[in-house]
Amino acid sequence: MTHVEFDYERSEHPLDVVERLANINDWTFDRAEDDEMSISVAGVWAEYHIAFTWIEDVEAVHVACAFDLKVPERRKAELLQLVALINEQLWVGHFDLWSAQDVVMFRHALLLSGGAEPTRSQCESMLRTALEACERHYQAFQFVLWAGKSAREALESVLFETEGEA
Repeated sequence: MTHVEFDYERSEHPLDVVERLANINDWTFDRAEDDEMSISVAGVWAEYHIAFTWIEDVEAVHVACAFDLKVPERRKAELLQLVALINEQLWVGHFDLWSAQDVVMFRHALLLSGGAEPTRSQCESMLRTALEACERHYQAFQFVLWAGKSAREALESVLFETEGEA
């Protein structure tokens, strides 16, 4: 396969949009390098560590949202089953087990092919999607790791929604 190089000029670095978003929301963030940025956001269940990365080669903004949840070796297989069950239901993004650290994370990317510029609403949507997925499924991960539940039991317990009023 032939590698073709395209050179597009952008009016600003794609992560500048994310940095402004973090500033507006008074989130703690760090941008030690041009192509990488991390944000901390408090959720209901956990503090989420969100890494935004600009990947020049594929012209994409990548988001990875992790939470403090170390996976013990004895529960790894069941947790991977839970990840597979959750991912079957997601339309955008996916969960992963980052094997280097044994940490669960949600990942997603925004493709900006041809020099496209990210908008604030696109970056907000990426962040919201990551946070909502983590908040919705956090307890299922806890149930598998610390309560000894099966992947299916854990997922069913967090997807249970009540209707009406008591």
